[in-house]
Amino acid sequence: MSEDVQQAPAGAEGPGGEETGVESLPGGARAALEAVLMVLDQPATDIELATAVDLPVARVSALLHELQEDYDGGGSPGAAPRGFELRKVAGGWRIFSRSEFADIVSGFVLEGQTARLTQAALETLAVIAYRQPVARSRVSAIRGVNVDSVVRTLVQRGLIEDSGADPETGAVLYRTTSYFLERLGIGSLSELPELAPHLPGLEHLADIDESVY
Repeated sequence: MSEDVQQAPAGAEGPGGEETGVESLPGGARAALEAVLMVLDQPATDIELATAVDLPVARVSALLHELQEDYDGGGSPGAAPRGFELRKVAGGWRIFSRSEFADIVSGFVLEGQTARLTQAALETLAVIAYRQPVARSRVSAIRGVNVDSVVRTLVQRGLIEDSGADPETGAVLYRTTSYFLERLGIGSLSELPELAPHLPGLEHLADIDESVY
């Protein structure tokens, strides 16, 4: 982290005295920081978060502690804790569901959750189904985006599972499960339907070069 970033003034003003950067957004710097925290799938340090929102590290550190206090119900008299909390773990910050609700959350995620998969999850599942066994790096290359969090969701849903390691790279390979076949109402992978009618944009999946990573 350069000294320039750490010493940058918070709430810089434009020629007319108006606030610029994240300060000019709805909710200001605090809301911008929350927006970044909401999409993290692993802890981020004060410096990483400060870089993301283009604010001094000291300012971001203070905001993080304010958010943590607010989520714990200490932001105003009589306020109750939120269902989530901001924790500092492994040297970084991340939002987690509150431990008191662990049974409810795990039950929703692991036991018969009926919420529909997102388009991103459907596309990732399709790549795995038609390319299995396949490593996350290859799925990411085919889709053009990082799929780590989506793969974790599909594993939690019981739709895919670990299929061993790639003998060359050691990367974990994934395949679909019997529950996946059950949900599709088919008996084997040979009965998989044509992809094009269901996921426009992946019509040419079968033609993608196997060397893509």
